[in-house]
Amino acid sequence: MPKYTFALNGKPTTVDVPQDMPLLWVLRDVVGLTGTKYGCGIGECGSCMVHLDGVATLSCALPMASVAGRRVTTIEGLAEGDTLHPIQQAWLAVDAPQCGYCQSGQIMAAAALLATNPRPTDAEIDAAMSGNLCRCGTYNRIRAAIYHAIGEERP
Repeated sequence: MPKYTFALNGKPTTVDVPQDMPLLWVLRDVVGLTGTKYGCGIGECGSCMVHLDGVATLSCALPMASVAGRRVTTIEGLAEGDTLHPIQQAWLAVDAPQCGYCQSGQIMAAAALLATNPRPTDAEIDAAMSGNLCRCGTYNRIRAAIYHAIGEERP
């Protein structure tokens, strides 16, 4: 089997896995980071969202051959040490999750949005978050958390 080296949450990581193994399974089953969730396995729900070179990316359909030499950030690597990322802080402040299963993907999508657009409009939030499904329907609280993270309080 080939070996793939990539930066995982800022640390060099090498795995010996098949080239077509999805990044999601490498993260969960090989490396042991279970914050990234399996939802659908076909890139439709967003639960498996990570950042690949800073871009929100679905990990369930991304083969390891496409990850070699790149930077991957998971929900576990979003915080700076003991300091939560501002979007994680906002999620807690507005009590965004209900069951919480999809929330790591939601948070990763929101963090990627704010990294490129620190003052998004409703339409820009809708576009950035459209690939993330929440079966509990906490979309209003998710939007409120995004606004909270940028210092705006909106319903």
